[in-house]
Amino acid sequence: DIFDELGARYGLLVERWLAEADPNLPVLLTAHASVQGAVYGGERAVMLGNDLVLPGSLVRDPRLDYVALGHIHKPQNLNENAHPPVIYPGSIERVDFGEAADEKYFVTVALERGKADVIWHKLDGRRFIDRFARLDETSLPLTDGLPTQQDCMRNILAALPAEGEIMGAVLRLTLEYPRGWEVFIDEVELRQYCEGAFEFHLLRRPQIETRLRLPGDQAVSQYMPQEL
Repeated sequence: DIFDELGARYGLLVERWLAEADPNLPVLLTAHASVQGAVYGGERAVMLGNDLVLPGSLVRDPRLDYVALGHIHKPQNLNENAHPPVIYPGSIERVDFGEAADEKYFVTVALERGKADVIWHKLDGRRFIDRFARLDETSLPLTDGLPTQQDCMRNILAALPAEGEIMGAVLRLTLEYPRGWEVFIDEVELRQYCEGAFEFHLLRRPQIETRLRLPGDQAVSQYMPQEL
């Protein structure tokens, strides 16, 4: 209810400002806020909730000539092929792995009364590389139930990009393995291989085998210690 009331009051403010605007000058609206219909980097629709969301009708008012928005990092035009352009240029850098696949831009605008020509300029941005490796019995040769450290590290390094691709990137490696194989992971070797990265994150996810339970009609006292 509070957000609804705030949205209504913002609408009244904008209406008053539009009434006071010089009709000979272009009208520019700027806002750092979420707007209904916008999407985040993960294509998650902006919903009413813990964030104040401005109604789309507020920013698509044809009396406006250009709407410059901030807050959402995904570049988008919320009024495509219509006037006014309602632009989130997005962040100029990727800030987390949720934006790893997003293209980054800035915009320039030639603005006059009744017309806004928007040009999108693509940026390279820092690369975010997300990789995953799993060590298990199906992917490695075992001797007496255990792999060698050499085989484990060969498997892990194969999941990473070439050292040249790592240069300057933010790299995350998620590693799953049986808890008892922890000693076969050479983190020093891993970090040396990834030293060209702007930042390297190693996420360890040791897996605990499911405990076997005795059938309901059997008791612990029926088994010898070795069997247990």
